[in-house]
Amino acid sequence: MNVLRSSCQFVIKLQSVNAANTGKRYIRRWYGPFLREVTRRKEKAGPQKEQPRSGFLEWNFESEIYAFNQRLSEKFNLEILSQAFTHNSYILQEERKQREVGIDDPQLNLYDNRSLIQNGKALTEKTVEAYLGFAMPRTPTECIRAFKEYLLSEEEYPPSNETLANTFYALVGALAKSTNEIHTAKFIRDFLITTLAEKDLNEIFCPENPLEILNQILTNEGKEHVEPRILAQSGVNTLMPVYRIGLYSNKQLISSGTESTIEDAIKVAALIALSKMFGFADSSYPMKFNLEIDPSEHPRNLPIHEWCTQNVQKLMQKN
Repeated sequence: MNVLRSSCQFVIKLQSVNAANTGKRYIRRWYGPFLREVTRRKEKAGPQKEQPRSGFLEWNFESEIYAFNQRLSEKFNLEILSQAFTHNSYILQEERKQREVGIDDPQLNLYDNRSLIQNGKALTEKTVEAYLGFAMPRTPTECIRAFKEYLLSEEEYPPSNETLANTFYALVGALAKSTNEIHTAKFIRDFLITTLAEKDLNEIFCPENPLEILNQILTNEGKEHVEPRILAQSGVNTLMPVYRIGLYSNKQLISSGTESTIEDAIKVAALIALSKMFGFADSSYPMKFNLEIDPSEHPRNLPIHEWCTQNVQKLMQKN
């Protein structure tokens, strides 16, 4: 009897312990309607305008400038770097705010970045052209110009905004003023020129008359003009035909291209032949992105009307 009584007491105590350790989720009755009302008011108010970083309470301009300099691991003069981020529109806006509060002659003691933009843009153009000339000696002048225009186009600065493009030029000008042009050329190489690594260069240099350019180069080489021939075709009588066209010169296959029409296939084959000659085909050696150049040096690239293998080899030996 005592054993039975002890067992019952043990079971009762065990249930009370389990009940004490069992977690329960308590949600107040008002919490659901509260969340629905908050959501309704947010939808009624609409999306909020994105606040600039300077609108936050913990904003510290000097700390942000210092942190930016450290993140880039560069040697910016902090005063010049601060000037690089100061656009003329900001100065005009601050002067207008001071006039609205009754200050007739506002004195901000700020300098905008227009001079840095001008100097940085000139140095960037010079550096890009010189670097591409050193890195792609077989490429003609027209291709170099197309690649440079692609790199310096404002559409490539996300988002597409002239202010961001000018800020990059101002940073280049500030770094050149803080260090030297050779060091700044490395900055331009690392942050701008390297974007060509993820781009198909044939999409940038895509002339309308590649067959005429190819025939002109073959004439410079002392070879016959190309002769297109159909290597293979499929689905000619269907909605999606495929033609593979080969280009022959002196009875040798130069290149081939595949498209849905014979004319497009000839154009593709000519573009492939040009990219192989100029050194930026898919099978060519990749472009070097570790060169250290002096922007004041300008390597010469041949124009297309002078391009031939012999002239390119002579020019590469001089450079």
